Amino acid sequence: MTNAADVDPDIHRALGLTDEEAVEIAALLGRRPNHLELAMYSVMWSEHCSYKSSRIHLKRLPTEAPWVLVGPGENAGVIDVGDGLAVALRIESHNHPSAIEPYQGAATGVGGIIRDIFTMGARPIALMDPLRFGPLDEARSRWIAEGVVSGVSGYGNAVGVPTVGGETVFDETYRGNPLVNVFCLGIMPTERLVLGQASGTGNLAVLLGSSTGRDGIGGVSVLASAGFDDDANDESKRPSVQVGDPYEEKRLLEACLELLNEDLVVGIQDLGGAGLSCATSETASRGGVGMDVDVTAIPRREDGMEPFEVMTSESQERMLAIVEPSGLDRVLKICEKWEVRSDVIGIVTEGGALRIRDGFDGEVLADVPATTLHENAPLYDRPRQAPVGLAARRANDPSLDDEGGDLTDDLMAMLCDTSWVHRQYDHQLFLNTVVAPGDDASLLRLRDPETGFDTGKGLGLTADGNHRWCAVDPNLGTQHLVAESVMNLACVGAEPKALVNCLNFGNPEHPEVMWQLSESVDGMTAACTAFDIPVVGGNVSLYNESNGSDIDPTPVVAVVGLRDSLTSIPPGARLCEDSRVLVVGTAADAKSPLGGSRWAWAHGKTEGSLAALDAAAVAATAALVRKLVVDGLVNGVHDVAEGGLACTIAEMAVRGRVGCRTDIGSSRAEAFSEAPGRIVLSVGAGQVTAVLAVADSAGVDVTDLGSTGGDRIAIGPRIGALLVDAMSTSADRLADAMGSGTTSG
Repeated sequence: MTNAADVDPDIHRALGLTDEEAVEIAALLGRRPNHLELAMYSVMWSEHCSYKSSRIHLKRLPTEAPWVLVGPGENAGVIDVGDGLAVALRIESHNHPSAIEPYQGAATGVGGIIRDIFTMGARPIALMDPLRFGPLDEARSRWIAEGVVSGVSGYGNAVGVPTVGGETVFDETYRGNPLVNVFCLGIMPTERLVLGQASGTGNLAVLLGSSTGRDGIGGVSVLASAGFDDDANDESKRPSVQVGDPYEEKRLLEACLELLNEDLVVGIQDLGGAGLSCATSETASRGGVGMDVDVTAIPRREDGMEPFEVMTSESQERMLAIVEPSGLDRVLKICEKWEVRSDVIGIVTEGGALRIRDGFDGEVLADVPATTLHENAPLYDRPRQAPVGLAARRANDPSLDDEGGDLTDDLMAMLCDTSWVHRQYDHQLFLNTVVAPGDDASLLRLRDPETGFDTGKGLGLTADGNHRWCAVDPNLGTQHLVAESVMNLACVGAEPKALVNCLNFGNPEHPEVMWQLSESVDGMTAACTAFDIPVVGGNVSLYNESNGSDIDPTPVVAVVGLRDSLTSIPPGARLCEDSRVLVVGTAADAKSPLGGSRWAWAHGKTEGSLAALDAAAVAATAALVRKLVVDGLVNGVHDVAEGGLACTIAEMAVRGRVGCRTDIGSSRAEAFSEAPGRIVLSVGAGQVTAVLAVADSAGVDVTDLGSTGGDRIAIGPRIGALLVDAMSTSADRLADAMGSGTTSG
């Protein structure tokens, strides 16, 4: 029996392993591990790679549906969308690297997520970037935001994958710890699907792409398992941030897809977190085989690299392909054609051992069962504790003290057009984009990017998060989040088919953080079950904290929906002249909660509760709106979410450049409550009767709020603003803060 006395604490603690974990490693091996072996375990058992604090909770999520081809556990989830095509989807975080080096942190996040998609055999066709930064009036937060946006655009535009949507949020909770989440979607013929596993004794492990350097060494363990504080010098952590090359990635992408098209690859895995330690152990473990790796055969861009550096480096633009010896010459020829380096670095063996050798016939430097790196990481059920005084906090709702008065300034403070961000992205690559960034959801043509075959269908994409909702109630807040995604997709006529999540939380060693995470997973489980949306993959980002303060819980969900026909184009979030303004779904009233609302938090009121979620009613409303959009019966559509009904109407007026006269009631709650399940419609005078008839047959409530026209935005008795003022305020707020000058005109 191995005990703590057999393990050198100076080494394993420096690598981020606890004493207990070091003892467990020694027990699995039946001996004391050497430095290289400990380094490999340290990255593979890190929070980022092993999900040791969250796996116990993630198991509760619903992951199956008849259309799911690949669920959680692979590089990306895959769903069948008919016509012989499949969609691969994945979301990841690059939060900590982006806090240190914003451009490269974001750029390599994009590169990594793209590789996750073409690893499955799919051509990446779309990116989305849910981004969150510190306060807009803080110089460092603006610097991080500018660098991150430049990194997303610089890499995505260069590699040739359009960024078609996302979110941009500025809030105090992300001061010092931004959230940079990146989603990617790809299309492939169903028969080209390939998994990240090795098989066939004697098959070869071929390393494709860039040479290996010291950039990114220990990235997942150094950065994803610790927060930030004022004493942590950024320069000291820069070696843990990878450096990306989008042109190398483009060549690698094309080479890999050609290899897959010619059926030359038995299995393939991208090199992201934990580098070769991850790629070799995971492919071997999944295939139930072993692998011998010659560390001297791995091309290096720096002299004097130690084996542990080579095996843990997270240098970008690298893939590991498992190929049969008979196909090696063709593999090398295709790689030469695309100017992609290719080197045989390993061989598949029997028995399940991952051996790192100094030459194929040389000294064994490390010898560990591959499954112990991949499958035997610790599983922690960390203590959970609800916040003290939770019941009292939820009872103290901001709607209880409505003192009356004008609300126009409150509304104007919420208007902020974030197009400064997406104007820097190319969103028309592949010419698939039907609805571009800036609406509730994006919409793409569903066609085979290789053959050009157009199915006539559409793919809806949305990425959503709301830290305020989840801070007030992580369970119900996450349910609201999923419901908002359903409504967003309805606005482009799409029905949800699959969800991936990025769970951004604070320090898991804090019981309140683990309570938030567990509650959020339960909320996602309840909502996804109710809406029949399988969770096909995701990412957990923990230790998001700075100066000992955890971020507010921020689960982000990206949902893909299918639209059966693209015979009409969604009208977008706008009002049109000579139209009626209708709201579908149950309207808010004076007693609706304001807890978690944008209005409440802007006024320092962070307590209260969320409105209940009626999933059946939300589903019925979404189905109605999908029909109205597809049938072309509305000329404007916008989901009611942040800012409530008043903000929704004002945003539509600004987008449509048309005023309105609406009656929403006189209370603050009716204006700003973010109760779920409502969508505002702009309906031409000649279509109102038809819309009401369809809604009546569907059993969905519809309220006529008023009419469009004029040069003012009048919303109930307490809000009135000149349209031109609202337009300039919305257009200039972010652009001016980022030093881009006036954008309105």
